[in-house]
Amino acid sequence: MGALPVFRWRLAPDGYATRRQLRAAGLRPGGQQVAAQLERPRRRRPPLVAHLYRVDMAKPVRPMTDARWAALAKANAARRRCPECGRDAGYVIPTSLGMCVPCAYPNPPVAEGTA
Repeated sequence: MGALPVFRWRLAPDGYATRRQLRAAGLRPGGQQVAAQLERPRRRRPPLVAHLYRVDMAKPVRPMTDARWAALAKANAARRRCPECGRDAGYVIPTSLGMCVPCAYPNPPVAEGTA
């Protein structure tokens, strides 16, 4: 396969779309290769690149089945469970901490003048 066609930002012809644009239209790339690229020039840095896919070759998004919904719910629940205390934090545990905020900071600093 030769080099990909490259278009300037916002100047891609009709019939091409990014993954996000395909998803917004209820489509997915469906195994096709990247058909073209968009380049957005930047000063003193390499250009931003967006991959484009052909809309006519895109396939509809697969519907969510009950099993897929259940698997997604289980995965999200695991992201909320603190590995230290085992409680559901009620939010997704930050990967930077690796545990819920109360476990990461058990003794919050006391501000001066309060006690």
